[in-house]
Amino acid sequence: MTLIHKPARVLARDAEWAALTQFVQHRDPRLRLGVVSGRRRVGKSFLLRALAEATGGLYVAAVAEEGVVAARRRLAAAIARYAGIGPELVSDANWESLLSAAIELSSRRSGGAGPGVLVIDELPYWMAHSPELPGLLQLLYDRSQTGEGAPGGRVIVCGSAMSVMNELLSGTKALRGRAAIDLRLHPFDLTTTARHWGIGDPAAALRVHAILGGAPGYRNLANVDPPQSAAEVDVWAPATVLDPRQALFSGSEAEYLLREDPKFTGSALHYAIINAVANGATSPSKIGGLLEQQRSSLTRPLEALTSAGYLRYDTDPLWERRPVITVADPVIRFHNLITVAQRDLVEIGQSAEAWRRSRPTFVARVLGPHFESCARAWLRARADPALRGHAGLVTSTVVNDRKGQAKHEIDVVALDKRAGRAEIALVGEAKATLLRRSVADLDRLDRLKALLAEQGHAAGKAVLALFSMEGFQPDLVDLARRRGDVLLVDLAAVAGCGEPAVVPDGV
Repeated sequence: MTLIHKPARVLARDAEWAALTQFVQHRDPRLRLGVVSGRRRVGKSFLLRALAEATGGLYVAAVAEEGVVAARRRLAAAIARYAGIGPELVSDANWESLLSAAIELSSRRSGGAGPGVLVIDELPYWMAHSPELPGLLQLLYDRSQTGEGAPGGRVIVCGSAMSVMNELLSGTKALRGRAAIDLRLHPFDLTTTARHWGIGDPAAALRVHAILGGAPGYRNLANVDPPQSAAEVDVWAPATVLDPRQALFSGSEAEYLLREDPKFTGSALHYAIINAVANGATSPSKIGGLLEQQRSSLTRPLEALTSAGYLRYDTDPLWERRPVITVADPVIRFHNLITVAQRDLVEIGQSAEAWRRSRPTFVARVLGPHFESCARAWLRARADPALRGHAGLVTSTVVNDRKGQAKHEIDVVALDKRAGRAEIALVGEAKATLLRRSVADLDRLDRLKALLAEQGHAAGKAVLALFSMEGFQPDLVDLARRRGDVLLVDLAAVAGCGEPAVVPDGV
């Protein structure tokens, strides 16, 4: 069987490509179904078009707000072009006949790379007027499994409306138990985003990633060159995400992303919840307090927003009853914290002044938390036991200082929880300050490590880690090297274009 090579134009996505090609080239000659989902602009269509091209498959895209007759004719026209026949031969076929023909044709045209591939992109658009489509795919699948003459091959359905895509395989839905792959495509990480945008400066890359996240589709919407320094971001941001005339304007994009999903269309409560979380409400009770809503009334909206990828719901590993809710999508966070607060200036064309006034908020509430998130992502990607021990979880937490009657946030912690007792492999801090980190920062980590030990956690061998945007004081570097249990990681290392300044012994 021919190896399916990933095209050079597809940046990163190695694991996703491997999963898709494994699905396509499975030995089973019968029909197999796959599901791909992810938020808008994350690169699903780009990846699946490349897969269809590499396998000689058929790629069809549904169109929003198109009627059922026009949708069937569009599919028929795509089938006719693919088969090299006149569109009138299939123009009046029903959904079942069209799907069967598309699957059979793609199998014949696979070009030796295995069973043919039919990709149906943005399936939720068709389901809006033809909800029977998943049931028809189920029918074709079941017929193929029992040898009733239905075509074999591979069908991948894709969509951005996460509430619809999540329900495809749930409960008693038609495709439940029939999809062999359920792939959710995520945005690029910081390193890949910098490559994709062509940003060589880690400080500029971090700021762009903090504002827009790693959705690759944003690059083509920018009408100005990407910034190549932190100073250039002060020009780039007002000209893009704070300019209502631009496609990258955060207000338009945030609204578009939320209205893309039918579950949130017109729901003031969902928008209010996101705004509350962006402004610091990290638990259902705090959100309810801000919105004057009972906590119980927020359960379903919170679950929906989390499932759709707009909110992130974590549980503190050391305090299992303490939920931590954050805004997951950077552009929505930026909109709520920056654009909304400066709306009057933005609307009268004073974007540069709006950015100048919002920079303290941006550094404290956007850039800072984002740098912490990138530091945790950097550590998750490391498998060296001298850094992570056998820890299976990298997260943040809070530790109580009973003597000082205070709570201390730990930005980065690697641990393994067993029977209520945590084995701590690493305790770290990541702050987006403009000052270089000093010995005082290391002293604070020593105190936090001691507090964790006092509370019964195994922290004696934990590595102490400092992540810094601006580097480290020379005396801190000297002390870290002498101690042998300290990890110092600067921004260049977090961004994937450098190595840590100091690593623990054994790394």
